[in-house]
Amino acid sequence: MKTLYLDLGMGAAGDMLAAALLELLPEPQRFIERFNALGLPGVTVSAERAEKCGVTGTRFRVVCGGVEEDEHLHEHHHEHHHGHDDGHSHEHHHGHDDHGHAHHHHSSLHRIEHIVEDMPVDAAVKADVLAVYQSIAEAESTVHGMPVTEIHFHEVGTMDAVADVTAVCLLMRELAADEVVASPIHVGSGTVACAHGVLPVPAPATALLLRGLPIYGGAIRSELCTPTGAALVRHFADRFGDMPLMRPDAVGYGMGKKDFERANCVRAILGETEGGREMIAQLQCNLDDMTGEALGFAAERLYDAGAVEVFTVPAGMKKGRPGVLLTVLCREDRKPDVLRALFRHTTTIGVREAALNRYVLERRIETAETPFGPVRAKVSSGYGTEKRKWEYEDLARIARERDIPLAEAERQIPER
Repeated sequence: MKTLYLDLGMGAAGDMLAAALLELLPEPQRFIERFNALGLPGVTVSAERAEKCGVTGTRFRVVCGGVEEDEHLHEHHHEHHHGHDDGHSHEHHHGHDDHGHAHHHHSSLHRIEHIVEDMPVDAAVKADVLAVYQSIAEAESTVHGMPVTEIHFHEVGTMDAVADVTAVCLLMRELAADEVVASPIHVGSGTVACAHGVLPVPAPATALLLRGLPIYGGAIRSELCTPTGAALVRHFADRFGDMPLMRPDAVGYGMGKKDFERANCVRAILGETEGGREMIAQLQCNLDDMTGEALGFAAERLYDAGAVEVFTVPAGMKKGRPGVLLTVLCREDRKPDVLRALFRHTTTIGVREAALNRYVLERRIETAETPFGPVRAKVSSGYGTEKRKWEYEDLARIARERDIPLAEAERQIPER
């Protein structure tokens, strides 16, 4: 399986993600030429070599009307550019035009939609770009307490971010990974300054975009994750966790602007995985006062709540009472629902938790045409093996129709 792993140990920004993905292409300069031919109004992009802590990578440089975003905003002190001490080529261009700054030019989400719709790219890429921008606008809308339709973006910052977002969306389609795995996101620490005052890291809009995602702070007192970076990662990452077991084919480094003790970059690794690895929660409790029927019903409700596996093991309890050890496996995002079901449908008053690595084979369903009609098979592959098992319900249908045992129904299916 073709897998893309994003190492976000120094945060996420649109230009850094674009640069890291660009390095994965065999001919990155051709992509730059094709991108500049899209005709984004006043925008020119380039890929420049950059070095951080002895590591050489790429900086994705966007020039709008002959000026880079950071240069323009340093000059004009735009009201919602959250500081310039972050070290990333950050896209805090989001603001409103209600502050009386007549020299500022702004764009609405509606105008951005027109710009995107006019781009000569596939409809799927346009949909990705618009989805990312919609999520940013919704976060800004919540922070500032106004409808999405009233959110405006700084003119120069808008085109800079449209270029970053479009580049990432195009690169994601070109790389065509089957799965995108991201590390937990380092957001930095400290504060950032804007015209309204000093704000905590992550900035308010960024914090909203990161809801439900694994993030952490640290000793680096700077803003490492921007709204655009957060929105892109949220849109494209299929799951979060450690680097999967993989055979790397290409490694890319997307560099930020500022220097830290650690290399200020996003690292992207593209390679092949066999099966997969994921973090899974193991929830356990001991029970000695439930009947078998009650345990069976509880297991059904736990599966309904999102459990991956539910099983019991006989256990000796206090005072020699026989009981069971109930074990429930579930993914992290389903854990709250599973815990509620566990307390509601069992007699336990306490649950133990452990985080486990789970290795799984790739799974797919294949359908075979047989003299008995279509029969589905579950096929699992990876780690040097392949397993095939006929779907029980299809076997049972054949057995009932022919009035034969289930094993005989399986034997009568022709070998493929």
